[in-house]
Amino acid sequence: MTNDPYLRLKSRFNRIGALGEASAMLGWDASAMMPEGGGASRGEQLAVLAGLSHELLTAPVVAEDLAAAEASPPAERWDAANLALMRRTHTRAACLPGDLVEAVSRANSACEKVWRKARAASDFAMVRPYLEEVVRLQREEAAALSGATGLAPYDALMDGFQRGIGAADVEPVFAAYESFLKEALPEAEAIQARRPAPVEPSGPFPVEIQKRLCRQLSERIGLDFTHARLDESAHPFSGGTPADARITTRYDEGNFAQALLGVAHETGHALYERGLPEAWERQPVGEAAGMAAHESQSLLIEVQACRSDAFLSWLGPQLHAAFGGATEAYDGANLGRLWRRVARGFIRVDADEMTYPAHVILRFRLERALIGGDLAVADLPGAWNEGFRGLLGLTPPDDRRGCLQDIHWYDGAFGYFPSYTLGAMAAAQIMAAARAAVPGIDAALAQGDFAPLLGWLRPNIHGKAASLGFQDLLREATGGPLDPAAFTRHLRARYLEG
Repeated sequence: MTNDPYLRLKSRFNRIGALGEASAMLGWDASAMMPEGGGASRGEQLAVLAGLSHELLTAPVVAEDLAAAEASPPAERWDAANLALMRRTHTRAACLPGDLVEAVSRANSACEKVWRKARAASDFAMVRPYLEEVVRLQREEAAALSGATGLAPYDALMDGFQRGIGAADVEPVFAAYESFLKEALPEAEAIQARRPAPVEPSGPFPVEIQKRLCRQLSERIGLDFTHARLDESAHPFSGGTPADARITTRYDEGNFAQALLGVAHETGHALYERGLPEAWERQPVGEAAGMAAHESQSLLIEVQACRSDAFLSWLGPQLHAAFGGATEAYDGANLGRLWRRVARGFIRVDADEMTYPAHVILRFRLERALIGGDLAVADLPGAWNEGFRGLLGLTPPDDRRGCLQDIHWYDGAFGYFPSYTLGAMAAAQIMAAARAAVPGIDAALAQGDFAPLLGWLRPNIHGKAASLGFQDLLREATGGPLDPAAFTRHLRARYLEG
């Protein structure tokens, strides 16, 4: 064993990282492959792995090695950043008792399993006691993290998903966007109403053809399938590891866009993971810069690139060749009107990019109240409906289209939701910077070529990994911290000025 405390830490974190990768693969399997009857056993497996990882991370020798390494810190920037992130990871873990870590994992697994049935039945009462236990444990975890980090309890949970971002950072951004939406949404709806309605492609669209097109699109964007898989799941997601990316989508013979755009989104996530530096694999500094950064990459590919006029002009003929039907339905301009329609709706994952932040704002406010004890789980459906009505003027007709629609809370992910809208805002800002740096990006997209865009993202975003925080990553890549105005400029150009 080496006498260098930092090298000992690197070795230990490599083992912790491998356990995390094993958990990630088991999680992917649970959603994409595992039979329904395996849920309880899988929950126990994940709980044991979480416990083992926690034991490795909180062993007394870790604190000793951290103190010794910090007394004589490494000079190289990446090593210094890695050591700082090791300390952060240890601080967040050491304040949590091992039995709490395993209890959280078990409660999340149990609740998520019941949620699937409750959502299908639109029966919140079915899952309510399980969610109450999840929230109770999340409050306990948040309190412990708060004591260790000095952050407010909800901020401590947020910080676990996006380092350095708290409610005070998000609130003014969301308030400003809500004001923008009140004026921009009716204007966009009026402009849209004056335009010719888009022509809907006529199905059915055979699933086997969709699968082939989805794989081809993912490969064209840049995903290497010697290190990736594309499978089917009830809810599209990206998982796996940097060396073994797993993405999923879902297919509907009446709507090929759902699968295709879902794959574009998940490919953006997978490309980020694949672009992380191999030299720092399984080290804290070698991970993504956080979930807002991650969402920026998925939304940049799906919304900024794949829904752009340039790319749609190339994609349309490919779709027509695959599915046949009326040529005008696959015209790039028609696809743009079809896939960039503004429409108030109940479901977050189906929302357009203008109304999507309203869905996130609602969830941010509700989950903050749940963790803070200002909202009881029993009152969640009513609070959801009231909040949704205030933001978008609609009242969900049932809980399936209300508070049961997302997996996050039922799987213990409190503090994640703000990352979606922060990511959308960052995606607009990053794409503008990429276009300024590489003027030929849109011309390449019009040929179905993502290489210039990916060539810029690799060194400027992906390759930086977690060596920089979210705001510093944006500063280096775009010249400034998160600028919500970049997002509203993008929306104005796409929906109000075209």
